[in-house]
Amino acid sequence: MFVGFFHALKRAGVPVTLREYLSLMEAMDADLAERRIESFYYLARAVLVKDERNLDKFDRVFASVFNGLETAGEALEAAIPAEWLRKLAEKYLTEEEKAEIAALGGFDKLMEMLKQRLAEQKEAHHGGNKWIGTGGTSPFGAYGYNPEGVRIGQEGNRNFRAVKVWDKREFKDLDDTVELGTRNIKVALRRLRKFARTGAPEELDLDGTIKGTAHKGYLDIHMRPERHNAVKVLAFFDVGGSMDWHIAQTEELFSAARLEFKHLEYFYFHNCLYERVWKENARRWEQATPTFDVLHTFPSDYKVIVVGDAAMSPYEILLAGGSVEHMNEEPGQVWLERLTRTYPACVWLNPTPEDQWEYTQSIKMVRQLMGGRMYPLTLDGLDRAMRELVR
Repeated sequence: MFVGFFHALKRAGVPVTLREYLSLMEAMDADLAERRIESFYYLARAVLVKDERNLDKFDRVFASVFNGLETAGEALEAAIPAEWLRKLAEKYLTEEEKAEIAALGGFDKLMEMLKQRLAEQKEAHHGGNKWIGTGGTSPFGAYGYNPEGVRIGQEGNRNFRAVKVWDKREFKDLDDTVELGTRNIKVALRRLRKFARTGAPEELDLDGTIKGTAHKGYLDIHMRPERHNAVKVLAFFDVGGSMDWHIAQTEELFSAARLEFKHLEYFYFHNCLYERVWKENARRWEQATPTFDVLHTFPSDYKVIVVGDAAMSPYEILLAGGSVEHMNEEPGQVWLERLTRTYPACVWLNPTPEDQWEYTQSIKMVRQLMGGRMYPLTLDGLDRAMRELVR
């Protein structure tokens, strides 16, 4: 199985070597993985993966070779008995029944009621409309329906109505080696170009060589640095949640950007920009970067591209503590305003079709905060966005 795993990684384009494979086998002989699949995953990844861009490919191969098992990250500790979160049959309501379930009336009241439920509830509960449990219409729990609630103990989104998620979620990094569906994406990005000659003189300067030779009477070879696109780009990619529907489209853009821009810095975020961003989704809780550091590290001449569907609860934009998965100290609105003040050349690319933007309140809010500089993630939208950035 291990030999097959090694060959599968090579076929997937992960540059593993025989020496690395033997090192992994030595680590297994020393029982460093302690016979646990999760420990083996992290051990193999540490030994075999040398570039973070290959992490996604490694995960796919690992899941395929080892019977679909993926990383089992440690669950967040919460003051909720685990046995209460058992999953029963999912309960599907008619559209008429869903329309009858009223929202609680605000984020603060929702959080206050959750705290009260945690203090009062003493046993498991399934169904119903009040307690934390499964398969009901309570605003707290899993596998039921409520138009505005806190999701606890459920695998993934179903109705996309939760205003906060109590469970730890795992996101994947974007793969920047995806074959582009069309070269027109790269052509659109090339509008954002400003060439300069930087680096070591490695390219023959033919005109300079001819002129020098003619002047000196003997062969006088002149070299010059290669021309590179000198534009510096800072990109922020929204991952997870409803962005899962747009992974392929976003990866195509990511691949093209990595090829077109020599000076490209990128970070991930979820739903809205807050006080922290990260470079690696698997370690986003342990190895995050303060957003303040990003704003003060990269100067204002960087061109900023934000990619996301901007589909979220308005609470996530307007309120402190409104983030769907952590208690943010400042609203997302504050961070978007800081971003646009720091970088005059800043656009937002939205993979949601432009004719649907008016139906989502959060999209309209983010578009306004961006000064109207939101463009669809289409070839026409890219062309318009690049024109905006080179103004």
